Amino acid sequence: MTPLLRIAAVTGQEFRIARRNRWAVLATVLMTVFALALALFAIGQVGQTRTDTLTLTAASLATLAVYLIPLLALLISYDALAGEIDRGTLALALATPLGRAELFLGKLVAQCLVVGLAILTAFAASVLLVAATTGVTGPGLLAWLRLGLTSLALGAVFAALGLLISVGARRTGTAAALAVGVWLVFVVLYDVALLGAVIAAGDSGFTTDIFPWLVLANPADAFRLYNLVQLDGAPVAGIDGLARTLPVPPAAALVPLALWAVAALAGGLALIRRLVP
Repeated sequence: MTPLLRIAAVTGQEFRIARRNRWAVLATVLMTVFALALALFAIGQVGQTRTDTLTLTAASLATLAVYLIPLLALLISYDALAGEIDRGTLALALATPLGRAELFLGKLVAQCLVVGLAILTAFAASVLLVAATTGVTGPGLLAWLRLGLTSLALGAVFAALGLLISVGARRTGTAAALAVGVWLVFVVLYDVALLGAVIAAGDSGFTTDIFPWLVLANPADAFRLYNLVQLDGAPVAGIDGLARTLPVPPAAALVPLALWAVAALAGGLALIRRLVP
């Protein structure tokens, strides 16, 4: 059996397990409910803004996705390897011709597929609702295409981080605590700390010269800013207001996503090669 077939076999098995994960089901339901609620809110704004309904919904979901997609990806991936170590099944898997890198990559692809399925379910439901009520426009569909593709990228980044945590922690309880901590840091505490730094710095050069780059260094913020900067007329406030004055071309905001994905993947592969189950 070739390496690709072994990776595909791991992916298929892990996907069947992950899609039954109660956290994945719950997060998919919550994401769908929130997406439909935001679509209904945007439909209610018809005629009150210059932005079409689909674009307005995409802008709202770009902010919501920052919270839910990383959480979903971390919750379904944190025990993918740590759980097997706890149950003693990882040693059995590694006793086969399956390589360690093949195992890691197969699990990562499966986690990304589960996250992608959740994103597709939630986003498709809201698009169908908007299309059935107010119709769709070219710019709106383009905004949704950008949002969908970058949401998949964001999910892949945090799925890779979750697997990195899983192989590094080696215990399910420790991995769970670290996963929650990573989510809090990237999604909540990072922005709070930056806003506090801006207030403390006042009118110094920090706000104009350093602050934008620190925001873009966070993959969650980079995802959100990239999507908002493309949406003319979409309401923005707080850190999101930086989308109107990015110091780099909009496409460059995607670079942090790629760098974090590569770093998490490289770190996970390095750790699993040294892992003693």
